[in-house]
Amino acid sequence: MPVSFRKLSSGWTARINWTVNGKHHQKYKAGFKTTADAQLWASKAKIETNQGLLSTKDVIFTDYFNQWFTAYKEPKLVNQTINRYKIIQWLLIRYFGKRQPKSIKRYDYQQFINKFGATHAKDTVNKTNTIIRGCVKSAILDDLIQKDFTQGVTLTFNNTKAIKVDYLNLDELQRFVNATAEKRNIHYPSRYMILTAIYTGMRLDEIQALTWKDINPIWKTISINKAWDYTRGGDFKNTKNESSKRIIRINQQLIDWLMELKSNGSEMVFMSQFKTVPTSNSVNQMLKELLNELGLQKKNFHFHSLRHSHVAYLLSQGISIYAISKRLGHSNISTTINTYAYLLDEFKARQDDLFEKNLNKLQHPGPKIATPLQQNNLN
Repeated sequence: MPVSFRKLSSGWTARINWTVNGKHHQKYKAGFKTTADAQLWASKAKIETNQGLLSTKDVIFTDYFNQWFTAYKEPKLVNQTINRYKIIQWLLIRYFGKRQPKSIKRYDYQQFINKFGATHAKDTVNKTNTIIRGCVKSAILDDLIQKDFTQGVTLTFNNTKAIKVDYLNLDELQRFVNATAEKRNIHYPSRYMILTAIYTGMRLDEIQALTWKDINPIWKTISINKAWDYTRGGDFKNTKNESSKRIIRINQQLIDWLMELKSNGSEMVFMSQFKTVPTSNSVNQMLKELLNELGLQKKNFHFHSLRHSHVAYLLSQGISIYAISKRLGHSNISTTINTYAYLLDEFKARQDDLFEKNLNKLQHPGPKIATPLQQNNLN
């Protein structure tokens, strides 16, 4: 439900727009003294409008999806996730058109999943289905439908569309860290950001948002309590979700490197000489240059791959998946297992060897005692 504001000589105006059953509607009010007054009116108008639309039994499914998303999801989502919802709504419009929720059967939804899954990877299909299921369950609560037409559907997907994230193995990681640290420059903090990602597993927007208040060199910790909205020119925003807010332990080497940036005289840890925090494009360009210098061919390697490399390293050092999950800021351990399943599989053989080695320690070595058969032979 888009909202627009405009300043006139008579004061601020507010306008909200929405669509029901293919027809466009709007609410408009003028004469507000401040933008805050206009925003407050728009918020109340959206709530009232959504309450009416969500209980309309003849509403089109895609219109209901939009109103449900606007009322219950959008206020607490980051831009990237909001875009996912908008893409899903576009998909539903293309497939279901102007059908009402009560006209959609389980078979219809299965056909939708089959068609979508034919050209998309497993992870994309899972996320899309989860979002749509949330909307359908809401429609049941709003008494628009009686049965969940997404329940019991078989998810299909295209294995060839799956992209395996590249990461650095132990030898590559050591070489990469040395090369990155060797030419670090406090005026161009991209290298410092890359090193921080390797040593912490933090997301890019979490690293960009770091201030000196977040770093405790005495306790050797980093407090992750906000993110950086680089898609809108740069400003603080909420973390991906509540579980993303966390305090993690770091090592002295990383602290020493970060303290070098103090001389930049900024509240932001990674402020460049241009008085800006490096963007996603700039740090990924630096990442690409470093890989080329080392002759590392990593087709699907980008900044987020450093998070995967961090996980791979921790697993190789025997750190538990539970501890890794907490460090990454996942809401539950299943998220970590699902996201890094390919790494867990790769380290399974190594863990099996470790199991065998430790199981052999169960029997305390002592003087050998002859078996009854051996004793008879001696006699």
